[in-house]
Amino acid sequence: MEEEESLLSAGKIPVKSESGRWSSYEHVGRVGSVIPTAGTVVTVDEIRSAAGFHPYPPPNSLHEPLLGSRNEPLYPTEQVLGYIQAHRQNDIQRQVLDEVVIRELLIDHVGHRCCWGSRPARTWTIGSVEDCNVYVGTLETFVEERESITEKEPFLGDSTSYSGKAKGPPVELWDLDLMNEFPMLFVPYAESRKVIPNSEAIEKCPDCIGRGDIICSTCNTDQEPGFYKENQMSPCHVCHGRGLIAHKDGSDTLCRNCSGTGKLPCPKCGSRGLIKCETCQGGGWLSTREIAIIRWKTLVTRKVSAKSAAGSVPDEVFHRAEGVMLCNTQAHQCTPAYFADSYFLNQFSSQVINERASVPPTSRVICERHIITVVPVTRVTMTHRGKDFRYYIIGTRREVYLKDTYPARFCWGLCPCFDWLKL
Repeated sequence: MEEEESLLSAGKIPVKSESGRWSSYEHVGRVGSVIPTAGTVVTVDEIRSAAGFHPYPPPNSLHEPLLGSRNEPLYPTEQVLGYIQAHRQNDIQRQVLDEVVIRELLIDHVGHRCCWGSRPARTWTIGSVEDCNVYVGTLETFVEERESITEKEPFLGDSTSYSGKAKGPPVELWDLDLMNEFPMLFVPYAESRKVIPNSEAIEKCPDCIGRGDIICSTCNTDQEPGFYKENQMSPCHVCHGRGLIAHKDGSDTLCRNCSGTGKLPCPKCGSRGLIKCETCQGGGWLSTREIAIIRWKTLVTRKVSAKSAAGSVPDEVFHRAEGVMLCNTQAHQCTPAYFADSYFLNQFSSQVINERASVPPTSRVICERHIITVVPVTRVTMTHRGKDFRYYIIGTRREVYLKDTYPARFCWGLCPCFDWLKL
C-alpha cells in the first residue's frame, strides 16, 4: 500500500473512475520515462507494477567488470534510481515540541555537565521557538587503486636448475582477478596484496654481482673497486707491533693478544678481504616477484545548506545528526537528483555533485552514492531579565547543541580539562 501511495502526486487527489483507471497522477516512477501530460490515463495494474520496475537489470556478478580492461564501465552510465521521496517544503514533518519537552531536553543536557547549573533551564522563560531545518548532501565515491612493487628475497637454491621461470608474460595489473578479495561497497578503507602471476624470476644480486661476497671495507679501503687483497694485517694495539710486553724490571714477555706476532687479522673479515653479502645471504642470486597492492576507499564529499538561524552550528554537528532521507541514488557516476516540486533541492543536489572529490590517477571509480537528508532543527531562545541564550534541538533523536552561551557555568574554563582526563 505504501508503494502505491508514493507513486501518486503529492499535490493532487487521485480520482478513481468506475472503469478502474486513475485519471490524475504526477508520474509512474520509471527512471528516464517522460512525465505524462494532463489527461493521460493509466490502469491500476500499471501503477502497481511501476513500484517493482527496474530500468537496469542487476549485473550477473559484481566482480565481472573487474576482469576486463580499465576503461570498461562497471555500472550503467545513466543514473540508477535507489530512492527519491516526493518533497514539498510544507510536507516535511516538523518537530512538535511543547514547553515541557523543550525544558526536559535542556535539563538532561545540562545534567551531563559537571559544572553547569540547571536553574536557567528550569526557570527562564522560553522566548521563541523557531524551525530552521538543514539539508545535508553527501556524495560517496568508492574507488579502487592499484600499484605494484617488486619484492626480493635471497635465492639459496641452484640457479642452473631453477624451474620457476615464468611460462608466459606477467598478467597486467588491472587484469587481476580479485573476486575473493573484493570488499563491501563504500567501506572506508580496505587493502589487499596479491602476487602477480608469471612474475617470478631470479636475478644476480646487484650488491655482490653474483659472487656472494663483497669487499671488506675495513682492511681494503684503499683498493680500487673490484680488487682486494687477502691477509691484510694490522699492528697489535697492546704490544704496538713488537710481539713482546716490556716490564719495569727490564724483562719482556710474549704478547698474549697477538701470540707474539705483533699483528692482528682484520676483525671484520678475518683478513680474507671479503665478507658475506647480506643481501643475498652469500648465494649470489635473488628471487624476485611482483606484488600488486590493491586499496579500496570511499571519498566523501559533504555539503550543508543551513539558514542563517542555524549558521552558528558547525557542519560536523549536522553530519552526525540523524534526519529524514529525501534521496538515495547509486550509479557508476551519479548525476544530480530530480525533484519535480523543488527547484532548491535540484540546485542543491547539483552543487554536491559538482564538488565531488578528485580521483587519483592510479585509481578508477567503482560506484557512487548520492544522498540528500533533511535534518530537523529547532532553535530555542531563553530569556530572563533582559538576558538571553540560545540552544538548538537537532535531528530526529533530538540532540541538544549548546556552545558557550549557557549562563550558569562555574568551571572557570576547566571543563575541557575534565573531558580530556575523562573525569
